Amino acid sequence: MEKNSEVVNEDVVVDDLNEEMNTEIISDEVLSEETIDSEGGDIVKEFTMKLQEEENKRLRLHADYENFKRRVTLDKEAQQKYRSQNILTNLLPVLDNFSRALSLEANSEEVSSMMTGMEMIYRTLLDALEAEGLVEIEAEDKDFDPNFHQAIMTENDPDKPSGIVLEELQKGYLLKDRVLRPSMVKVNE
Repeated sequence: MEKNSEVVNEDVVVDDLNEEMNTEIISDEVLSEETIDSEGGDIVKEFTMKLQEEENKRLRLHADYENFKRRVTLDKEAQQKYRSQNILTNLLPVLDNFSRALSLEANSEEVSSMMTGMEMIYRTLLDALEAEGLVEIEAEDKDFDPNFHQAIMTENDPDKPSGIVLEELQKGYLLKDRVLRPSMVKVNE
């Protein structure tokens, strides 16, 4: 409701300025006809300059208003695009814990059936988060990119080129095109 009232108030301000400009133009025309005969062109020049100044003010105000509208629209789009960022960030440790739990080996049939159930829950949670725009950052055997990876360790593997990620220690995630958490990796020297 407040945003609509702000827009209405700004429209009123612009309308008031337009009315004021029209009133000054009419009064300038009346004055200029009377004063041309008596005082010459000096007053006409003065009023013409005032009119130009007011027109410049009006144009600046209009440009400021258009810039404001554009900024508000961009902010609103960004807010809508990244609306789920906080909740997704808070759920990343849950995904990590699920991954750790699912990496354990099942020793009995009971544990195996429980692991199957946990895997189903994990997959459902992951699908729901992906529907919100969560994307896992691929790291292993990729070139190290400081925009997406955080180097925690280095190692020298002569079989692989320098700057290649050897191991992913913690998964990283994106929300659409924004990094929520970089991947923690081990990089080849």
